[in-house]
Amino acid sequence: MSLLPILLWPNACLRTPAAEVPEITDEIRAIWDDMVDVMEAMPGVGLAAPQIGLGLRLAVVDASDERGRVVRMANPTILHASIEFRTHQEASPNLPGVYAAIERPRAVTVRFLNEHGQWDRRDFVGLWATSVQHQIDHLEGRMYFDRLSRVKRDMLLKRAKKVRG
Repeated sequence: MSLLPILLWPNACLRTPAAEVPEITDEIRAIWDDMVDVMEAMPGVGLAAPQIGLGLRLAVVDASDERGRVVRMANPTILHASIEFRTHQEASPNLPGVYAAIERPRAVTVRFLNEHGQWDRRDFVGLWATSVQHQIDHLEGRMYFDRLSRVKRDMLLKRAKKVRG
């Protein structure tokens, strides 16, 4: 197992929408396996392919307490989002040392290609929903801090620059 490097903000790949995955192949499954290794090493509850420099609509999420319940997604799309919101402290290894309270729908229904190459539809709630939405943001070329006001975003980026040195 070799861990793929995490890109650091402001790498252009983090602002570029990822390309659709036409089919699930052994190569895609191997990328997912590498992504799970990176996610576990961070440690984190999700990872999107652009975070490691791959411009593909691939994400992995595991927000379970016991771990080992990872969901592998290609081309995820939110079909429905709850009207009830949840606030969570979000962060990203792409911008280490800082975090912010982000408000997102508490539950989402997502459609995606699973590891068998079949379309799947799943409901995610709580931290699972937050992580899935966070990863989809990455696939769209957005970072969690894009959901902050300009003033809060500027303060966060300034703090991140100080942390980096």
